[in-house]
Amino acid sequence: MASIITKKILDEPELYLIRVNDDEIKYFEATWYIPEGITYNSYLMKLDNAIVLFDTVKKEYAEMFLEELRKIVDLEEITHIIIHHTEPDHTGALSKVLEANGYRAKVLGTAFARNLLEGFYGSEIVKNFQVVKDGEELKIGGKTFRFITVPWLHWPDTMITYVVEDKLIFSCDAGGGYSIPRGIDDSNEDVVKEYLPYVTKYVVTVIGHYHKYIVQNIKKLKKLGIIDNAKMILPGHGLIWRKNPKRIFEHYERIGAGVPEKDKVLVIYDSMYGFVEERMKVVIDELKRLGKKPIVYRFTDRENPAIADILGEVPTAEAIIIGASTFEADIHPRIRYTLFEILDKANYEKPVLIIGAFGWGGVAGRKIETLIARSKFDHVATIESRGRPTEEDREKIREAIKALF
Repeated sequence: MASIITKKILDEPELYLIRVNDDEIKYFEATWYIPEGITYNSYLMKLDNAIVLFDTVKKEYAEMFLEELRKIVDLEEITHIIIHHTEPDHTGALSKVLEANGYRAKVLGTAFARNLLEGFYGSEIVKNFQVVKDGEELKIGGKTFRFITVPWLHWPDTMITYVVEDKLIFSCDAGGGYSIPRGIDDSNEDVVKEYLPYVTKYVVTVIGHYHKYIVQNIKKLKKLGIIDNAKMILPGHGLIWRKNPKRIFEHYERIGAGVPEKDKVLVIYDSMYGFVEERMKVVIDELKRLGKKPIVYRFTDRENPAIADILGEVPTAEAIIIGASTFEADIHPRIRYTLFEILDKANYEKPVLIIGAFGWGGVAGRKIETLIARSKFDHVATIESRGRPTEEDREKIREAIKALF
């Protein structure tokens, strides 16, 4: 059952976190399997003659959200609502908030955000909308709010807010991750270590299609000097970063660049009747003999791993090995779908080895080669043969693995 946390996180300026813990969701964006759940983080800042709300939450939790807000503020007194990103997990409750507010608050966001909000929720929601431009600064309640656009991180409407005097970055999806962390911030290293793999999974599945923009936008923020100087980074999902704020953007940058972990090799395969699996046992044994660390995902008559979990492993892999059956003159459907998502969400310059098995005709290997050739991945070799592997097949596999490194 979903729950909500409201916590004061700063005295000056007076700043609150309102966090919905969504453990009811199973498929983020109706696609990515996340049994770990997710949070929706909104923030409220009380200033002299101004009360600022940063983003809202998913519409299913609007009433819960309003109830919590009323504990800390008279909703009619909210003067500004800053919308960093219009995706409905952050704006779903906006209509209800504005209705309770009597539409007194100015809604701030990019021009693109204004158009999207009107399309999502109707013209009423943008009647008091103020467009802000990249680099624009506004004085609100005695504080300087600087708005910085970070397009394609991960929609074209996206921006962050930097509160200059207090060095606070409100970053919405940038800096977020899946799961419902045990804490609210990065003060506990054990919590951070548990959480970061879910950040990687989130970045690849949600932002991965635009991963080159992660690097570009972080470079932009570094040039502005706000990452190194930040005292706190407050994302729209997951942990707040206050002990080591820049750590989360460094993590994002590594994912965007596909920086590998030493010796990590991602192994993905299907095996309908064991023929591919026999080959992959040779692969795994040889990797271990060479001191590598295989991370294995297999599609069999007993296993069907989540594509989101596989995608989360790609950026940090040194190399990828794909095992595939030929299925109805094509790539096995589970491997085919996995490949399409990898090539869309996690397209990096990494070596790839293809291992295949077939019955009456081999097709999967050639089709995978064609897909790889159109990507940034580097095709090293294809080892494909009929039925059970011969000793010659096994030796070819061992030699191909050596050629990966």
